[in-house]
Amino acid sequence: MADIQDSVVINKSVEEVFSYASNMENSPKIMDNVVEIEKLTDGPLQVGSRFKETREIRGRKASTVIEFTDYAPNKSFVVKSEANGLKVVYYYDFVPADGGGTRVDFKGDIHTTGLVMKLTKPIIRKILKKEDGDHLKKLKSLLESE
Repeated sequence: MADIQDSVVINKSVEEVFSYASNMENSPKIMDNVVEIEKLTDGPLQVGSRFKETREIRGRKASTVIEFTDYAPNKSFVVKSEANGLKVVYYYDFVPADGGGTRVDFKGDIHTTGLVMKLTKPIIRKILKKEDGDHLKKLKSLLESE
């Protein structure tokens, strides 16, 4: 079972929702703690595209590299970050919703290595749920208000 999961129906086309959600430059609008995004690779978005994401957590800034490990336009994408014994993988699926719009299914997996990280995994899960748990609702609100 995923450590974090959510699903939402957005009253916009799959193409519009996928385009907005997969554009990492929109992360600060969707995720409250993300304060900066910098693209590290050239060219179009694809598997291997990397971004430096900076979050503000309890008044301190922390950066990590986000990498696309799967990318199927208008269908799904997977991003991962890895640092200090913590690996976080976010999966997104986009499908036409019954009655119109787009259903977005999200799940997040947290992987830890090392004794300290394994012991703190429940705390990390709680923090990530608090930080990112409602980002699909924000995505829906942003897209439907345009």
